[in-house]
Amino acid sequence: MFERILKRMREKIRKRRYVMTLHAEEEMDNDELTIYDVERGILTGQVLERRQDKITTEWKYCIRGKTVGGNGVEVVAKLSPTGMLVIITVYIP
Repeated sequence: MFERILKRMREKIRKRRYVMTLHAEEEMDNDELTIYDVERGILTGQVLERRQDKITTEWKYCIRGKTVGGNGVEVVAKLSPTGMLVIITVYIP
């Protein structure tokens, strides 16, 4: 259902055209995840759901994938108007 948007997000990861919010970095540290885990989560994952931000009305996507070590990881991300992938948060399900 969300194959096209997931393909675009994966392309952004491969080309290193993404940014992480401070919140995402803090959550990564809290869950002892690396940037490689987050990248792999998007590259191996599937979109679980799409949510619309109440303030900006932008769509954000919850992606469940696998870390480098094979564990589950969820990433919430969106495509910004500037064309960058924005990683909003990350956590272990």
